[in-house]
Amino acid sequence: MRETILSKLRKIEEDEKVRILLAVESGSRAWDFASPDSDYDVRFLYVRAQEDYLRLEQTRDVIELPINEELDINGWDLQKALRLLYQSNPTLFEWLSSPIVYLETELAQKLRSIAQEYFSVKKSLYHYVSMAEGNYRDYLKQDLVRAKKYFYVLRPILACRWILEKRTAPPMAFSDLAEAELPSELRTEVSRLLDLKTHSCELNKIPRIDCINEYLDSSIESMKELAKSEPDIARSWDSLNTFFLSAVHAAKPD
Repeated sequence: MRETILSKLRKIEEDEKVRILLAVESGSRAWDFASPDSDYDVRFLYVRAQEDYLRLEQTRDVIELPINEELDINGWDLQKALRLLYQSNPTLFEWLSSPIVYLETELAQKLRSIAQEYFSVKKSLYHYVSMAEGNYRDYLKQDLVRAKKYFYVLRPILACRWILEKRTAPPMAFSDLAEAELPSELRTEVSRLLDLKTHSCELNKIPRIDCINEYLDSSIESMKELAKSEPDIARSWDSLNTFFLSAVHAAKPD
C-alpha cells in the first residue's frame, strides 16, 4: 500500500504542478488502534510556484482525491496550513507529529521546529475536549456502543491531560498517551478493549463499559473548566512569513 500511496502523491505533484513537503498517515493507523478493515487516511502539505500566489484569481487551497474503501487522500496548501498554524490548529500539529511518514522534505523538518512557537494550551484543550464531548454524547450513552468510539473519546481526553501536564502538543499514538496519562485502575479494561478494537471490524458493538464511561464523563467536565482558566497568548507572524517565502522560493522551477 505504501507504494500505491507514493505513486498517487507523485501523480498529484505532476497533475497539480505542486511540490509536496510532507505526507503522513492521520487516522486510526497513526493513532495506533486501527481495525483490520480500517482505511488509509493520507494527509499532505504542498506548495505552489510563486506565480500562483500572485494571481488575482484565487487558487483552491485544498487538493482532494476521490475517497474509496481503502484510501482517503487530501492535502492543504502551505499558505492555508501556516494561517491555521498561527491559530495553533491541533490537526496540523498531529500531521507534523504522525509516526507514519510517507514523504518528507527538509522544509517539513524545519516547519516542525517553527510550529512549537505557535502551540496554544488553551486552543488545544478546547479542541480535544470538544472532540471528546461530541463523540461521548453521540455514541457512548446507549446500552450497546461501537468499541471504536471509546477511543475517539479516550484519546482526546488523554491528550488534554498530556497538554496540561507537559504544556506541549500531544503525541498521536494512543499507546504513548495511555502509558503517560491513563489511570492505573482502567488499564486492564482499556487493554482488553484495544485488543477487541484491533481484531474486529469497525462496526462491532459491545455493551457499554460503565467504569470507562464514568471516567470520561467526569474528565470532560473538568477539562472544560480547566480550559477556561488558560491564558491565550498573542504571537507574531514573522517566523511563518519567513518560512512561507523560503518554501515558495524553493519551489521555483530550475
